Amino acid sequence: MNIKISQSIINTEANNAEPAISQNLKHSSLFAAYDKIIALLNDCAAPLPPFLFRLILAYEFWEAGMMKYTGENWFSHITFPLPFSLLSNDMLWTMGTWIEIIGAIALLLGLGTRFFSLSLIILTIVAINTVHWPAEWSTLAELWQGYAISNKGHGNFKLPLLYLIMFMPLLFNGPGKWSLDYVLTQYRKN
Repeated sequence: MNIKISQSIINTEANNAEPAISQNLKHSSLFAAYDKIIALLNDCAAPLPPFLFRLILAYEFWEAGMMKYTGENWFSHITFPLPFSLLSNDMLWTMGTWIEIIGAIALLLGLGTRFFSLSLIILTIVAINTVHWPAEWSTLAELWQGYAISNKGHGNFKLPLLYLIMFMPLLFNGPGKWSLDYVLTQYRKN
């Protein structure tokens, strides 16, 4: 009789253990899937943001460069700051056009990213100074009105300022793993 009671207790415990083991397996596979997703996100965490910055900046500067390439020189009435004022406005138009076009292609490929980021930063600062900055302002409140994407007489330096901020990680940290710069660096190391 004791044997029958012991056998009954063992069978009951075994039957109760099976759902617990099954439940643990479900939890462990759920956690394993979660861990795989997190690992994938971590692998993409470093290269994705610089890649996205490069894509959007390449698009914007390609568009600006092609507009200049197919358009008419509107630099003729602009006064540029030193040292750019030493060059003719036609030469500045041509230089600006090709820096934007070649820089956009280089950003897209991630080739010479730091050089072209610096070149386009300089071009953007000159553009802010000559075209996007308000002509006159006496208070910070008046200047702040130019932080807009409009042309209501207060300037419109919001977009160029955002470009400058987007260039900073590319200039200081490079283009990321998804770039020709990275591939060439790895090739050179080997």
